[in-house]
Amino acid sequence: QVQLVESGGGLVQAGGSLSVSCAASGRTFSSYVMGWFRQAPGKQREFVAAITRSGGSTLYEDSVKGRFTISRDNAKNMVYLQMNGLKPEDTAVYYCAARKTSSIISTTVPGYSSWGQGTQVTVSS
Repeated sequence: QVQLVESGGGLVQAGGSLSVSCAASGRTFSSYVMGWFRQAPGKQREFVAAITRSGGSTLYEDSVKGRFTISRDNAKNMVYLQMNGLKPEDTAVYYCAARKTSSIISTTVPGYSSWGQGTQVTVSS
């Protein structure tokens, strides 16, 4: 089971940029599909973006397409989420997640077996 630790959250003004990172433990990081989810107060955890094992394919939730970019560095056991053009509605706790059971990207919470503790992203208007 991979261990995940997010970092890089914070407070930013609307229109600004922020990058969050996720460090994974273990020697098999490249065998995991990686995803980012977020959860706003009073709302369910929702899919944001995911990337395949090699990094060759990505998938984004419609509201973040063109603004967010997911990437990974398998040599460093890291996955990143670069967020540009941030909006107040992007305010949430952002979670990194790992999926090993399939090479196919999943957009659902049950599709991922390992989760980080989350990092807060707050966008002020």
